[in-house]
Amino acid sequence: MADIARNVGMNGFQKTLKEFIKSQENPKDRIYIDGTTMFTGQPLELSTGKWRADDFGVSKDDDEMACPHPIMPVERLVNIDTGVEKLKIAFSKGRKWREIIASKQTLASPNKILELADQGVAVTSENAKDLIKYISDVENINYEVIPEKKSVGRLGYIDGEGFSPYVDGLVFDGDACYRDMFQAITSHGSGKEWTHIAKECRQMSLTARILLAAAFASVLVQPVGCLPFFVHLWGGESGTGKTVGLMLAASVWGNPAVGKYIKTFNATEVGHEKTAAFLNSLPLLIDELQLARDARGKIQFNVYSLAQGVGRTRGTKSGGVDKTPTWGNCILTTGESPLTTLTDGAGALNRVIDIECSPPGKVISDGMRIANDLKKNYGFAGKAFLKQLQSEGTMDAVIRRYQELFRQLSESDTTEKQAMAAALIVVADELITRWIFRDGDPITVGQISTFLQTKASVSAGERGYQYMRDWVEQNFARFRRGIENGDTYGVIEENWAYIISKKFTEAVEEGGFSRQALLSYMKQKGLIQTRGKRYTVGKRINTTVNTECVALLLVPADPPGEDDDFEEI
Repeated sequence: MADIARNVGMNGFQKTLKEFIKSQENPKDRIYIDGTTMFTGQPLELSTGKWRADDFGVSKDDDEMACPHPIMPVERLVNIDTGVEKLKIAFSKGRKWREIIASKQTLASPNKILELADQGVAVTSENAKDLIKYISDVENINYEVIPEKKSVGRLGYIDGEGFSPYVDGLVFDGDACYRDMFQAITSHGSGKEWTHIAKECRQMSLTARILLAAAFASVLVQPVGCLPFFVHLWGGESGTGKTVGLMLAASVWGNPAVGKYIKTFNATEVGHEKTAAFLNSLPLLIDELQLARDARGKIQFNVYSLAQGVGRTRGTKSGGVDKTPTWGNCILTTGESPLTTLTDGAGALNRVIDIECSPPGKVISDGMRIANDLKKNYGFAGKAFLKQLQSEGTMDAVIRRYQELFRQLSESDTTEKQAMAAALIVVADELITRWIFRDGDPITVGQISTFLQTKASVSAGERGYQYMRDWVEQNFARFRRGIENGDTYGVIEENWAYIISKKFTEAVEEGGFSRQALLSYMKQKGLIQTRGKRYTVGKRINTTVNTECVALLLVPADPPGEDDDFEEI
């Protein structure tokens, strides 16, 4: 540079340069181009009005330092789902530019803007108001210059826009904890190779086929008016291919690596609801569900709540009401135990298709090879499936076929909600057989029916009765006279167990059933002795005085509950 100065006849260049550099160390002596950002490596150039914006920070007057480092709005994000606007803010520290997304509400409040400090912005209570003013001024001055982009905070169907994330130019603006999951819904590798792998897996087991079909069926839940439901693979032994089966389902939509799309949860009920709402139409995939326990070892997973598709309305810190989360999808899980033994209520059992996975039969064979291949090839089939669904008249035909299958399954010995889930899986498998695999071998109604709950098994009354019979058997030694008071549960005579009323209540509540509802059910079925309107009878146990007891029939003549429509206790 000095040589160039000499060639053009400029003398004293080095001295002049040193004086210029020194002058820039004093804000009063800096040289500015009026009203523009002068940040090194800035994403774009913006007008700044009266604000000075250079590598020394942002200021207006000597006593107004908005930020001690470069910072500027670079994108305006308009959420296509909610209409809410946010700003993408770029800032530089140590010559490295970073980006964050902040709500307009955060950028308008001296208290809330302090939250940006956790993300690296040098904002304090001293400069918060000036920073707010600077960002607001620059955005307004450059409204036509700052690019505006579509954004979204969740996946699935968006009214009037299409299916997230398959909307062109879409930017994620949701909770940072879901950013990785959002980015996991993408394609990688070869669609043809994935089809080859998935086709091979379909031939390995009916369970693999059901799981794969359920992954596609998830995007049909809302259009056909089905309720969310679970497909749960369980088994205590490793090596059965449960996790790889879940990876197969995940690979339909995105990265199947555990920790990307698939999660292993120790989440709260609120956390599960938020995740389901984020996924919205795509399947919720949870591996090793038995890990989700509280400090006492109790399962922290509300099947019925998730299967409702609507979360609880909860208040905000400011005293308002948060938006109620909603979703409509399939929930695919694995664990060591049946999901139906971990939950209470017919309403929950109705929404679960439990599938036992045990040797020698495996969900997926040669699991390590399949898992590695799936990690290299994924995310093509789901997008292609949606494209087929969007063709004219296709969804109407799908709905008609679903209704036909639902009526057929409803005529069998299963419940309406079980028939709903099964019909959707079958119709999804028929579609992927025709559109993707072209092997002419879809799942049949007979095949899926073997995994469905019967009406009797779902009945809360029948389950409560069976629970009490098992309880009597487990505590048989306590059903005899002569035991000290407090240790006696009652007596057994012939086919009847006379259970002390208090002990009956304790046992029923421990099992998660309602005493009143269960007694009413058993009275209707002739499974207890009654005395007028009372559900108890008097029986001498260890005294000469009658003790109030529930007289439970241990060996019924006919299995009850076949025609029972008792839903929930």
